[in-house]
Parts: sequence; C-alpha cells; structure tokens
Amino acid sequence: MKNLSPALLALSLLATPLLNSCVTAKKYDDLSARQKADADGKAAAERQYRGATAELQKATDELAQLRLTQKRLVTDSAETGAAYRKTRGLYNDLTSSYDKLLKNSDRELANKSSDYNKVARDLARREAELGALDVSLQKSKAENDRLAADLQGREARLTELTKALADKDKAVNDLRARVSKALLSFNSSDLQVKLKDGKVYVSLSEQLLFKSGSTKVDAKGEEALKQLAAVLQEQKDVNVVVEGHTDSVPIARGTAGLTDNWDLSALRATEIARLLTASGVPPERVTASGRGKYVPVAANDTPANKALNRRTEIILTPKLDDLFQILDSSSSAK
Repeated sequence: MKNLSPALLALSLLATPLLNSCVTAKKYDDLSARQKADADGKAAAERQYRGATAELQKATDELAQLRLTQKRLVTDSAETGAAYRKTRGLYNDLTSSYDKLLKNSDRELANKSSDYNKVARDLARREAELGALDVSLQKSKAENDRLAADLQGREARLTELTKALADKDKAVNDLRARVSKALLSFNSSDLQVKLKDGKVYVSLSEQLLFKSGSTKVDAKGEEALKQLAAVLQEQKDVNVVVEGHTDSVPIARGTAGLTDNWDLSALRATEIARLLTASGVPPERVTASGRGKYVPVAANDTPANKALNRRTEIILTPKLDDLFQILDSSSSAK
C-alpha cells in the first residue's frame, strides 16, 4: 500500500466498503480494469515525467551554455566593437590622409606638369638653339674651308710674290753693280749710284753734264751717258726716267727759249733722254721729266748746297710685270 499513488489509494478505500457490501463480480472486474488502466497511465505519466525532466535538464544545460556563449559573445562583441571603432578611427584617419595626399598629389602633379612644360619649352628652345648653332657651325665650317683654301692660295701667291720680290731685289742689285762698274772711272763727287725705294738712282752733277745755264751736254758727260746706255741696252727689262733739277736761283733774264728753271730742268732732261736713245736705249723705255727747283736734296743757302741741287737723276726701274701680275691675281682673288 505504501507504493500506491493517492489516486489508487482513494480507489481502494472506496472499493473496500463495496466489497464488504458484497459488490458484484462485474463491478469488481470493472474496478480492476480501471485500476490497471490507472496504473498503466501512472507508469506512462512517470515515464513522461522522467523524459520531461531529462529534457528540462538538457534544456537547462543548453540554456546555461547559451548564456555562457551569450556572455562570451557580449564580451567578444564589446572587444570587437572597440576594435571596430579603433579600426574605424584608423580608417577615417587613413581616408583623411589619403584625401590630403590626393590633394597634394594633384597639386604636385600640377606643379610637376608646369615644371615639365617649362622644361619642355626650355628643351625645345635649346633644341632650336642647337639647330641654329649646328647651321652656324656648318656655315662656319664651310667658311673655314673656303678661308683655308683661300689661305692656301694666298700662301702660294705670297711664295710667288716673295720670289718675285727677291728676283726684283736681285735684279736691282745686279743693275746697280753693273752701272757702278760702268761708271767707275767718273769722280764720285760728280756721279753717284745708289739704291732707293727699290730703284737705282744715277745722280749726275751739273758740272759733269752742263755749263751754267746751258742745255747742251759736255763731252765728258756724253761719255758717261754712252757707258750708261751700253749697260741699259743689256738690261732690256729696265725702264729709264730722266729727271732734271735746279737750284732756287732764277735764270738770267733774256735766256733764249727759257722762262724759268722749270724750262731749264725739262730741256736738260730731254737732252739726256735723246743722248741715251741715240746710244741704243729704246725710246719707249725712256721718260724725260723736269722738276725745276721743287725737289732739292739740300737747302739752297750756300753755294755748295746749291751745287748739290743742280743735278740730273737717271732713275732705273726694273720692269715688275711678274710682280704686278701676282699682285693683280691676289686682288682679283679677294
């Protein structure tokens, strides 16, 4: 009886009076069936209870685990939130820095673009200058080549000219030597042979050639002129200029055919020219010139100086055709 549930106990208590009252067997069977059914129900309820208890315990355990998980998730969520906020802050900082860098990059790019354009313009200008310099260099090179060729030609002409001058100097010196030798017998005070400006000057005094105021050459003077003419016949490339000179003393009034010293000097020069040509010097090589008193060699202040001025100069000039040809070619080449 100790193991009977309250409901079965109550049924037993109810069944006792009935049994004592002589219940019928059918009713007893019904009660027994009901009792068995109640026992089966109790067993089923107990099983359900144990199952429900087990489920409850499992649910309790799961709930505890869920609460633990939730707590951990809350903690993780807080840490994650802090990390997120920190990361968000860093992201914002990076975004700001990026924007600044982007702006700076754009500004730098603009500056670099400006610098590039400036450099490009400068480079273009330099290239243009280089091109101009190259053209100038080519022109200079061409000009230098032309000048080099011209210099070479000039050097060749200079060599020719130097040789021609040397030949001319040799010819003049040879002429002077020949003339001096031919006139060696005459007094040096009456006849002088000298070099001047690349020419041979034969200076003959009035005393050797003429009497005072006369235009007729004396015999001694004729002899000197013949000897000079003999030399000039051999020197076919020599031109002859005869210059008559006087002092400053006017000629005597009434001298036949003479107005002044100019006439006297010209007539004396002409007379000497005639004697030279008569002695074999071709007339086309001889020129007569009267210089009067206008080219003195000394002051007309003493008789001795006046005597020096009364003279005839025969100027012998070697023909310089080769030299002039070289000079002409040099002038035309410029």
